[in-house]
Amino acid sequence: MSALPESKIASPNGSFTADAFAAHLASLSHLPKWWLDLKRDAWNRFAALPLPKRTDELWRFSNTAGVQLDGYEAGRIAPSPPILTAPPFERNATLAFANNRITSVSMLSAEFIAPGIIFASLEDALIEHGDLLRRYFQAQAANLGADKFAALNAAFTTSGAFLYVPAGVEIPAPFVVKHVMAGAGSVVFPHTIVVAEDQAKATLVEFFISADGTKGFASGVNDLHAGDGAQLTYIGAQNWSRDTLSFQSNATTVQRDARVLSLNLHLGGRQSRHESHSRLQGPGAHSEMLALTIAQDAQEFDQRTLQTHQAPHTSSNLLYKNALLDRARTIFSGLIIVDSDAQKTDAYQSNRNLVLSPEAEASSLPGLEIKANDVRCTHGATTSHVDEEQMFYLESRGIRPAIARELIVFGFFEEVLEKLENKELHAVLRELIQSKFKK
Repeated sequence: MSALPESKIASPNGSFTADAFAAHLASLSHLPKWWLDLKRDAWNRFAALPLPKRTDELWRFSNTAGVQLDGYEAGRIAPSPPILTAPPFERNATLAFANNRITSVSMLSAEFIAPGIIFASLEDALIEHGDLLRRYFQAQAANLGADKFAALNAAFTTSGAFLYVPAGVEIPAPFVVKHVMAGAGSVVFPHTIVVAEDQAKATLVEFFISADGTKGFASGVNDLHAGDGAQLTYIGAQNWSRDTLSFQSNATTVQRDARVLSLNLHLGGRQSRHESHSRLQGPGAHSEMLALTIAQDAQEFDQRTLQTHQAPHTSSNLLYKNALLDRARTIFSGLIIVDSDAQKTDAYQSNRNLVLSPEAEASSLPGLEIKANDVRCTHGATTSHVDEEQMFYLESRGIRPAIARELIVFGFFEEVLEKLENKELHAVLRELIQSKFKK
C-alpha cells in the first residue's frame, strides 16, 4: 500500500498551527514581554508533546481515539454575544466571557476595593498587577497526563479571571466567572487564578456553558492557592454541548492550617477529562475534593486525581460520585501520595458509581503511595445498580420511571451537596442537575 501524500496526513496538533499561534501572539504585543515569552515556551511544549495513546498509563481506559484536534477555529468570534444568565444567587461581582472575549463585568463596590481585593480579567491583571499574577500563573502543574492541553491553554489563553484576596480579608458572598462557547468549531481557553492570602476567606463559582449544541473544544486550567489559615471554596459547573471535547486541569496548594473545598459538577461534553491535583504543603492543611457527574447517552467522563501530602498533620478527603445512564462511560483514577516527612497524615479517597443502565460502564482505579510510617490512609471504589425495590416503591406510588431515577440520583448526590455551607449554591447545583434530566 502506498503512503499517503504528506499533505493528506493529519497533523497531531490539528487546527492549532504555528500560523494560528503567531497570529495570536501578534495580537498581544501590548502585553508584558515575560508573558509573551511564557506563551512561546508553552507553544513549544504543546507542539513537542504527542497526543495521548491508550498504552499511556495515565490514559488507561480512556478513549484516546476520540482526542482529535481537527476542525476547530481558535480565533472564532461568537456570532453575537450570547445572553446566557447564570442562576440567580447573591454574589459580589461577575466576569463573563464569550469565545475568549470579555463581554460583561460587574464592578466591585468601594467596600471591596478598599481592602486590596483584585477581581479582574487576565489581560487587565497582566497590565495592572503583572508581578503578582506572574507569581501564581501555573506555579504548580496538575501532572496527571494532560500536559499537552495545559500547555495549549497557556499558549492561547486570554479569557481568564484573577481573584486576589489580601491577608485577613473575609468575603462572605461568592465571586462568579462565566465562560460561554458559541458557534460550530469554536474554541475556548478558560484560565482562572484564585489567591487567598493568610487568614483570608473567599468563594469563587465558575460556569462553563455552550450557547448551542454545536461542536466545540475547551482547554481550561485553574490555579488555586490558600495561604496560612485561609479558607477557600471553589465550585465549577461544566455544561458544555454534547459535541464538545473538553480538558480541565486544576492545581491546588494549601498552606499551614488552611482549608480548601473544591466541588466540580460535570454535565456536558462528548468526551470530558478533568484532572485535579491538591498539594498539602503546611501542617494542619486540609483539602476537600468533591465531584458529581451525570453521564448520559455515549458521553465519557475521565477523572484523574492526586492528593499529595508534603507536610505532617495534614488531611484530605476525596468523594467523587458518578451517575451513569444509557451507554455512558466514566473513568476514575485517583492516587494518594504521602511524602516521607508527612507523618500523621489523614487521607481518604472514595469513588462511588451508580449505574442506571446495563450498557453503562464505570472504571475505578484508586491507589496509595505511602512513604511515611505513621499515617491513616484509606481508599475505595464501589459500583452499584439502581435498587429494584426502590424503583418498585416509587413506581407503585404513581411516579414515572424517569422521575423515579431522577429522585434516586438526587438522593445519591445529596451527601456531596450538603457539604456546601451556602444554601443558595446548593440550590443552584440542584437546579443544574435537574436540567440535565429534562434534556
